[in-house]
Amino acid sequence: MRKNDVQKEKKNGLYFCQTKRGITKSPEFEKKTLAEYAINVGLKCDNNCTYCSTGAMLRTHPFFKDIGRSPFDVGYAIIDKDKASLVSQDAKRMRNRGMVQLCTTTDAWSPSARESGLGRKCLEAVLNEDGWQARILTKNKEVENDFDVIQKHKDRVLVGVSITATQDKSPIMQILEENAAPIEDRMRVMRKAHKLGLRTYGMLCPLLPEIADNPQQIDSYIQFAESIGAEEIFSEAVNPRGRGLILTQTALEEAGYAKEAQAIEAIRNQKNWSAYAVTLIKNLQKSIRKYSDIKKLKFLLYPSGLTKQHIELIKKDDEGVIWL
Repeated sequence: MRKNDVQKEKKNGLYFCQTKRGITKSPEFEKKTLAEYAINVGLKCDNNCTYCSTGAMLRTHPFFKDIGRSPFDVGYAIIDKDKASLVSQDAKRMRNRGMVQLCTTTDAWSPSARESGLGRKCLEAVLNEDGWQARILTKNKEVENDFDVIQKHKDRVLVGVSITATQDKSPIMQILEENAAPIEDRMRVMRKAHKLGLRTYGMLCPLLPEIADNPQQIDSYIQFAESIGAEEIFSEAVNPRGRGLILTQTALEEAGYAKEAQAIEAIRNQKNWSAYAVTLIKNLQKSIRKYSDIKKLKFLLYPSGLTKQHIELIKKDDEGVIWL
């Protein structure tokens, strides 16, 4: 799409894009054992998470140049408001069917996506066709408004609302995840899903140093995941690619969280990031062995960010680790 074809609403920073496909193969998320396919409702959501790695992944997409915006900026969103019709076409057309994740790079229940009802419409479009399963991943409580759709197909849907800290850290996370739901609301929605008999899984990602990664916090995450019947428990260290760590550090400094900002600054160094990832893995393994089942753990790990010594250390006990 060229610049003179871009539709935009300046009053709320909402841009509309036109995508070619509704459902796409996702080899990367298949490696992660999350899904074989992806539905993404746009190029950028407006949860405004400072640490988001989507900008790094999509930074070369021509649409950002067309609108003259950096993929790392916050305060705007790019969605395809006609995405559901594309999903419907692909869901009918594609013969090889399986698990599709909604979404892998954006949030279908973020504020701008909700205005167009994209999460619900895309979910209905894929579930209307036999043979598809859906994995929901969001940071927004409004997904509960679509539990009626999920209940109709509850054997084919996994519900996940990211838990990125404990409730006492909610004020910090509201700085780093400006338009996402408070942690307590996310936990409430997951409890409601379990009470309704919906299938659930845990997503603990990212667990930031000095904010969300101490052993007591990790114990509480695992115990919570067990209480809501999570079939799997995914986790991941914060992605160091792009400007996410710098933006997170700056946001914390400006809000007066000096100690937390220093912890983020420290892991901008590869050796320190590697040590943080190793400790996170070991603490998760210890906790899940105590409170759950290690077979549920799926820690997503890119070895390129690790030192050789830390790779060797992890491999001595890498149960629950998915090497990417």
